Amino acid sequence: MRPLQNVIRHVAIVSSIFLLSIATGCSKPADKPSAGTPTTSASASAQPGSKLGDLSEFSTIAADVAALVDKNDLPGAKTRIKDLETSWDSAEAGIKPRAASDWHVLDKAIDRALDALRASTPKQGYCKASMDDLLKTFDSMKGKQ
Repeated sequence: MRPLQNVIRHVAIVSSIFLLSIATGCSKPADKPSAGTPTTSASASAQPGSKLGDLSEFSTIAADVAALVDKNDLPGAKTRIKDLETSWDSAEAGIKPRAASDWHVLDKAIDRALDALRASTPKQGYCKASMDDLLKTFDSMKGKQ
């Protein structure tokens, strides 16, 4: 019976360490932009002073989406914003623990932009306003420490 208790104890310790590493955000770091992400806007500059880390990957995608909305290419913008949603969601565990309140502010702005572009009949003016708000939100994160 004693060896079984030792095995259970070791499993519990390893499980605790694993769960703690997840809870402290040891997954994908947000400071490393993914390779192959196209960049098309000067307004999507690096944001080294953000509490959340380097948000340039995300703001670059948002700038791409805003450019498509400005051209009234709402189907293209809807497709491109999926890249933002995917990369933002996959980086959440590494970013959110750094500054949860800032993360929530950005997450809400991204959700509003997603809702605008995914509406059954998206309106260019509403999409533009939500993208402008999202880009301003990214800009407001610069220099926050």
